[in-house]
Amino acid sequence: MTLPFEEIRSGRLGVRVAVSQDEIEAGQRLRYQVFVDEMGAKPDAEALRTGLDADMFDAVADHLLVLDHDRGEGASSVVGTYRLIRRAAAQKLGRFYSADEYDIGPLIRFPGEILELGRSCVNIEYRTRGTLQLLWQGIAAYVSQHRIGLMFGCASLPGLDLDANAAVLSYLHQHHLAPEELRPRAIAERYVSMNRLPPGSFDQKAALLALPPLIKGYLRLGGFVGDGAVLDVPFNTTDVCVIVKSDLITKKYSSHYERKNVPVA
Repeated sequence: MTLPFEEIRSGRLGVRVAVSQDEIEAGQRLRYQVFVDEMGAKPDAEALRTGLDADMFDAVADHLLVLDHDRGEGASSVVGTYRLIRRAAAQKLGRFYSADEYDIGPLIRFPGEILELGRSCVNIEYRTRGTLQLLWQGIAAYVSQHRIGLMFGCASLPGLDLDANAAVLSYLHQHHLAPEELRPRAIAERYVSMNRLPPGSFDQKAALLALPPLIKGYLRLGGFVGDGAVLDVPFNTTDVCVIVKSDLITKKYSSHYERKNVPVA
């Protein structure tokens, strides 16, 4: 398999695309541990049998992995993962994963290459700013190699309690709503309003601080959100659709990536 970019190293950690089925399954096993064991997702019978979080989109995706080389090599070293699906890969299945929750027509009509990001998770022992930055460096390298113009994906807030998430959802809607020409909308039968509290009636700074680190990362890159949230009952999450123009991430990380993009011994 030809890698889209050389492994990027930061001390004992590295980030690259999976090169074997064993590595992909290690990422799926980590996803099960995080989504099911930690976050309370409801696995189906196959997931219970295998201990893997897997679906049909995995077969067409590239799987970005964070590796701890002190744990070994290959599958044993996987401590983080992110699923990447390009336009041509989605066409093999006839749709992107996000289409189950959102009308992504505005994104499909984008004239350049697009990339769906999803199934992001990191081993609990590695949830540091450095690990998240390494993941973003890997995404930036992938985006640069494949000339991605637009990234998007469903990002999750914990739980299904709309009252508990009201301030965060309202903050996102009122301050980071995507421009209309790029704005996906939750499909009608799953649409939940994000604009739940009047402007000025909640602490915006506290709402920003309460956002999961991944969504904060998207916003720091100038990201937007779509119209409406979706309750993902099997995963015990409240989902929002996030959109990022890829030139923002490549500008932020390109010089850093160029320094890091050297062969690893």
